[in-house]
Amino acid sequence: MTTRETTALLPLDDIGLDLSLGDRAMVTAYGAIQWPWLLRSLHGGRKADKAALLEYLDLSPDALPNLGSWKADTHFLWHITRAIEEMRPAQVVELGCGASTFIIARALQKFGGGSLVSYDQHGEFASITQQWVRENGLPAEIRHAPLGPSPAGWPGHWYQLSDVPADIDLLIVDGPPWAIHPYVRGAAASLFPRIRPGGRVLLDDAARPGERVVARRWRREHHTMRFTLDSKGAKGTLVGHKLPA
Repeated sequence: MTTRETTALLPLDDIGLDLSLGDRAMVTAYGAIQWPWLLRSLHGGRKADKAALLEYLDLSPDALPNLGSWKADTHFLWHITRAIEEMRPAQVVELGCGASTFIIARALQKFGGGSLVSYDQHGEFASITQQWVRENGLPAEIRHAPLGPSPAGWPGHWYQLSDVPADIDLLIVDGPPWAIHPYVRGAAASLFPRIRPGGRVLLDDAARPGERVVARRWRREHHTMRFTLDSKGAKGTLVGHKLPA
């Protein structure tokens, strides 16, 4: 599996991950109700929008792999690009590497620098993606973060993160996959205290039922953040802004 091959229908297998009976039941239940969103996610965006994004970032027309399914769609990649152009972040942290990593790194390179640290649970895929961005002269540090116990209060499994930057300007959440638990990405809130005032979080797949539950809880529990759902694109994006101190 490489970042430039045709995207498979399902995400990479999390070999050895022991899901509880409760987690399996939740995945089965949400799979039954969110299949329209899963079918819609197979569409990675209009070819014209993808071509426009690549041109905007001064990239070749074939710079990105096929999008859709578990990969970020074009609309989410536009969100990332515009946020970086507007914010000029010093530090970006990404959860779930791939095509989005390539776009983040290029946008940082084009719009004034900044550092990217990306985490992924698949060690081999992280290495392949690291090689891919380096071959294109793009700045990014991709780290293997196996899945393990989630932070208190969140179900499923979560990245076992190491050396997370103390201050984050832009947090991009594109993993782990919902097949671990429909609310699995909610644990990204454990990094909210590290987001600087004026910083942002972008959550992919935000139109899905599980992510809508996560968004409601984030709004209820994190009063220093303001969240807006953009339901456009194949999968939707939740944009969170951290209020000034």
